[in-house]
Amino acid sequence: MKFFSNQFKLKLYEIIFEADTKAGKLFDVLLLWIILLSIILVMLESVHAVNDYYGDWLTIGEWLVTIIFSIEFILRIFVLRKPFSYIFSFYGIVDILSILPTYIAFFLTGVSGLMVIRALRLLRVFRILKLSRYTKEAGNIMLALKQSRHKLAVFLVAILTIVVILGTIMYMVEGEENGFTSIPESIYWAIVTLTTVGYGDIAPQTDLGKFISSFVMILGYAIIAVPTGIVTIAFNKQSDNEVSTQVCPNCLFEKHEKDAIFCKKCGTKL
Repeated sequence: MKFFSNQFKLKLYEIIFEADTKAGKLFDVLLLWIILLSIILVMLESVHAVNDYYGDWLTIGEWLVTIIFSIEFILRIFVLRKPFSYIFSFYGIVDILSILPTYIAFFLTGVSGLMVIRALRLLRVFRILKLSRYTKEAGNIMLALKQSRHKLAVFLVAILTIVVILGTIMYMVEGEENGFTSIPESIYWAIVTLTTVGYGDIAPQTDLGKFISSFVMILGYAIIAVPTGIVTIAFNKQSDNEVSTQVCPNCLFEKHEKDAIFCKKCGTKL
């Protein structure tokens, strides 16, 4: 903690980056509500009847939220020893996406920029990604997915192999006259059927095709359970080894043990 210039900077760091203190928890809860409010504002703005009647209030609310997020982002940079490590991190980019569109849309005027402005405004929905910062369970899920990535990758390759084979078989069985106009089109049918979605835009007409389709649908239920089981096992292991909310002030590493005194990534005292 030697890099803090004064006690005020240290206090700000504890409030903004730590959730163990009363002030830190209050800061997180307030930001959670503001994030949810901002998402609601973005959604209401897309409803023409609401926007036509309450457009001015929605604009005021949007600017208030943007200013609050801007102050939060500046404070996060201010209290860190290596601000650029945060700016180019996942959460740093999310923070930039949450505030930049409003400022850019303010300066882009004219008919030619209307579509650009609309796209920028829609980018504000990425603020919902800020929620994961304040939800420990979300971090556990992400870590579980990361730990399961190799198994999930093997599973995905196996599924892709299955749908390619099934698509090719159905192309040969049904043919173009029954809607299976190509192997890619048949693979699309296999994916839709295997995932039990069943749009119905392409359907087998022959008895053999219907038999294969029935087999694929039953197989789909079994396949859906596989990735769920893989992630659940990893998540349960992660839950058994819960981590603290300590964030390293030097490298921003978060996943420390509850009794950790030093960062296990860079060695900085927590």
